[in-house]
Amino acid sequence: MSAWILHLETSTKVCSVALSENGELTECTEVVNAEFSHAENLTLFVEDVIKKAGITLNDLSAVSVSSGPGSYTGLRIGVSTAKGFCYALNISLIAVDSLFSLASIAAEKHKGMNLCPVIDARRMEVYNGIYTDDLLMLKEISADIVDETTYTSFEPMVCFGDGHKKLMDIWQDRNVIFDDQIYSSAKGQVKEAYKRFINGQVEDLAYFEPFYLKDFIGTKPKT
Repeated sequence: MSAWILHLETSTKVCSVALSENGELTECTEVVNAEFSHAENLTLFVEDVIKKAGITLNDLSAVSVSSGPGSYTGLRIGVSTAKGFCYALNISLIAVDSLFSLASIAAEKHKGMNLCPVIDARRMEVYNGIYTDDLLMLKEISADIVDETTYTSFEPMVCFGDGHKKLMDIWQDRNVIFDDQIYSSAKGQVKEAYKRFINGQVEDLAYFEPFYLKDFIGTKPKT
């Protein structure tokens, strides 16, 4: 029996919906905008991927959603939408870290490099976690104020995500590759969500909340 999983990504300005069958991507509809459009587009994109796949919502086994960190409003919309589908269809909710999802996309492209996904927070702040190309975590997810020397101990590395542009000038003399073709996408959830579904790593629908990093204190991280 096929395990169809719906994937929702709303942690940044990108609004992305994907559909997978047994851990393989089948459909994806997304828009990369300068403005947030999740409230207007999310359910329309869900209808689109379901229709393209030739299935119905009742065929879904689970819904995965970006759990944060990222945009407060975006995460709230994504999680509330995911919960709505799970409650209505009596299926499981799966949470995938926003930064891990980004790193999963980069891992397919950049072999032998440490991966430095960054989601824009504000001013010179980013949400960050650092991973190997095998997606092993080298640095815990945190909200950091960045400067010329931040994360130097993880070089060589590739930096990507919507926070990378604020780093290009101050890191220009470092052993860092900037990839502006990698952005937040529901595609990055597919493999991890299926793995968690198979292993029964699902969330409590009543109590699950996004990971906001609300307790952020503006101190520079140790490298």
